[in-house]
Amino acid sequence: MLILLPPSEGKTAPSRGSSLSVDSLSLPVLNPARTKVLDALVELCQTRPEEAVDILGIPKTQPELVALNARLHEAPTARADRIYTGVLYDALSPATLSPAAKRRATSRVMVTSSVFGLVGLADRIPAYRLSGDTTLPGIGGIQAHWRNHLEPGMTEALGDGMLVDLRSGTYAAFWRPDTSAARTATVRVLHEHNGTRKVVSHFNKATKGRLVRALLESGANPRNPTKLADAFRDLGWTVEQGAPTKKGTQLDVIVTEI
Repeated sequence: MLILLPPSEGKTAPSRGSSLSVDSLSLPVLNPARTKVLDALVELCQTRPEEAVDILGIPKTQPELVALNARLHEAPTARADRIYTGVLYDALSPATLSPAAKRRATSRVMVTSSVFGLVGLADRIPAYRLSGDTTLPGIGGIQAHWRNHLEPGMTEALGDGMLVDLRSGTYAAFWRPDTSAARTATVRVLHEHNGTRKVVSHFNKATKGRLVRALLESGANPRNPTKLADAFRDLGWTVEQGAPTKKGTQLDVIVTEI
């Protein structure tokens, strides 16, 4: 089973640690594509910092993010599960998982990254700022770049297991399941109140973090979307399963409290 998460926009920059070694990252088949993005991003932020603010959508009040990108090759690194922050990762709370669940997280969870394509939670990376919908000089659209290069990495990471796809729309565009669609489950969280259901962004992220945490702690290793829905129900969640499509099977997790 592979659990695929979106990145967080906010990241914690480590104050110390070894510099980035692309060769040490999981899925080395992605290293040429990673290096292209890294080099283009660093060059932009080193040579055209004012232009980088607009291209990267960086707030005028946070110019330090340009400097952060300019130093990616030398910047301190930390485990990815300490770099990514925000609502989903706070709810997942990798540092407080049980030892067994931490081992499962290391082998079963990966994060979609605009810079690195895919990273494992134990991969050491620097903090960076690059959104998935950016058009980067020298690369073009980040989504298109990874659509052209991510397939070998996804094939290796997924193997013959099932994919639990929790990516947001921007990062889902990096790669779409094809032959693996029958063993792909996408998960949506809906808040139900007074008979009406809607997606609430903040709570959607928090619930996804809790879902992943519960799944890792339980030790469940479902092999298809139906078994995953059953696993979530066994953990106390209300789940509705959609019909299979060419993108996978959608599971709606229904919650009544925020």
